[in-house]
Amino acid sequence: MASETNGTSGIDGPTEERIVPMRLQKFLARAGVASRRGSEDLMTAGRVRVNGEVVTELGSKVDPRVDVVEVDGVRVSLGEGAAYLVLNKPENVITTMDDPEGRPTVVPYVPVDRFPGLFPVGRLDRDTTGVLLFMTDGDLAARLLHPSSHVTKTYHAVVRGELYDEDLDPLRDGIELDDGPCVPAICRLVSADEAYDVTLGRLRRDESAVEITITEGRKREVKRMFSAIHHPVLELNRVSFGPITARGLDVGAWRLLTADEVGKLRALTASYHVGDRNPSRDDGHDFAGEGADHDE
Repeated sequence: MASETNGTSGIDGPTEERIVPMRLQKFLARAGVASRRGSEDLMTAGRVRVNGEVVTELGSKVDPRVDVVEVDGVRVSLGEGAAYLVLNKPENVITTMDDPEGRPTVVPYVPVDRFPGLFPVGRLDRDTTGVLLFMTDGDLAARLLHPSSHVTKTYHAVVRGELYDEDLDPLRDGIELDDGPCVPAICRLVSADEAYDVTLGRLRRDESAVEITITEGRKREVKRMFSAIHHPVLELNRVSFGPITARGLDVGAWRLLTADEVGKLRALTASYHVGDRNPSRDDGHDFAGEGADHDE
């Protein structure tokens, strides 16, 4: 089901560093398989083999020059580097790599066989569509989700009722929600054609289309903001995450990010300080943990 479109880069090259025997989880993290913690989870789950043998002991070491390391049967090397891609998420799938309730997830739509340890950066609700980043770079994911990075996320929403521009002023001013005031949003009314991904070019008489840009990652924030002005969201599409869009991607298709796009994402996290902790971050390698960047 995973479909790639125009993937040209999105994989970091090898780092120039003297190769010596190293801990297996460090090797996996440097190869871009997952974050260090995520790599440990892969090991303890029995998904990692070294020279054909399953290795679950976290202190195990490998020599990248001679040892053959595989994750889920796919060989991994330091030369591959981290992977970065964007999915145009369809509706009715859960943003997680494993759902204990057996509900449909995003997994069939992304190349987990090609990039073991791939995880979503943040979360979109089951009924929300659009831009969803995936990567194997746990450090960059944590930086992007940290509040100090102020990464913009833009959405197109169809809401109930006829809206006028002045009706959006409470959102621009920073509306108060039950968990505190929101950072002021940038928003404007848009035409049905401009918000085609959620309107299909048509709006009912009692509906309006709005573009809204936020920098927070609070749970269901956009939906709660519109409910607070008495215009509940009927449909929602994420148009962009920072500089990344799904332009040209069919629903359910993915592409690798370009080297330029990855560089721009890294530049967004310049205000992040080493040692900062993202209070919304799951401690595992799945950055779609409950409450993580759940801002739609």
